Amino acid sequence: IAVVALAVVALGAVLGLKSLTAGSTDFQGEGTGSVTVVVKKGDSLSQIGRTLAAAGVVADESAFVDAASGDPKAQGISPGTYVLRSGMSGTAAVALMLDPESRKVAKVVVPEGLRMEKTLAIASKATGIPLDDLKAAAAKSASLGLPEYADGNPEGFLFPATYEFEPSATADDVVKAMLARFDQAATDLDLESAAAQRGLDPLDVVTIASILEVEVAPADYGKAARVLYNRLDKGMRLQLDSTVNYALGKSELKLSAADLAVDSPYNTYKVKGLPPGPIGSPGEAAIQAALNPDDGSWLYWVTTDVDSRTTEFATTYDQFLVLKKKFQANAG
Repeated sequence: IAVVALAVVALGAVLGLKSLTAGSTDFQGEGTGSVTVVVKKGDSLSQIGRTLAAAGVVADESAFVDAASGDPKAQGISPGTYVLRSGMSGTAAVALMLDPESRKVAKVVVPEGLRMEKTLAIASKATGIPLDDLKAAAAKSASLGLPEYADGNPEGFLFPATYEFEPSATADDVVKAMLARFDQAATDLDLESAAAQRGLDPLDVVTIASILEVEVAPADYGKAARVLYNRLDKGMRLQLDSTVNYALGKSELKLSAADLAVDSPYNTYKVKGLPPGPIGSPGEAAIQAALNPDDGSWLYWVTTDVDSRTTEFATTYDQFLVLKKKFQANAG
């Protein structure tokens, strides 16, 4: 009996010691310094715990896994690069990884209507990727996901959206992501089929949408699209300052006679029909309007108040002249 009692006591002491030892492996507090770790796609919580332990962020795998198991949000930890600290408790490590500020990503915000050159400049500044590398990637965009109907020209197909890129992202990755986002929008809008049903080429639709982005406010996309179609149907030149600006590589409110005489397929004052391609990257709303213009007989528009982007529409040339005088009076 005495031997059995001693064995029980000894076993209890061993188990107690193990319990104390297990409980003491977790670091305490928020940690110090800065440690960068990478969570790969498909990593489990256990794998993340091992990665953090190897980097000295947490004491061991279980410190992180135990803390993560107690927080349902931990299942949402995304792959990516994180900036953490050395010697963190498991709970602190989980909390910091759930804070978006801990993820080391380059956020690239591309507004609607930008030309490719400006889009690539924004991406270069945000990611640190040399602009020349991004231009080289764009030049080979046919192999990176550019639609065949774009005829090898990526202008208009680097979709306006907000992107996040890891520090390891390459120029090809950036261009691929933007082309893929265009493809997603085109699929959502059923662009190719919808264009075919209307007797249009999808490139023409994107070109019209790009003009809408530059010329008018979103509320007027539908009317402006109808003006373009009405003029095309009547064989009228489009006479758009936006396409001339594109040909000249500038963005001026008022163009000179010399500007309007520039020899370019984008000069819609001289050349009938649409320009050969987009003059910027349109968003979904503009593409939708190009596919579904408003009903009406308008043939002209004038942005009579530039500051408020107020655009008025006319069906006759005399009405257009009245609106033109109104613009001149407002412009000063």
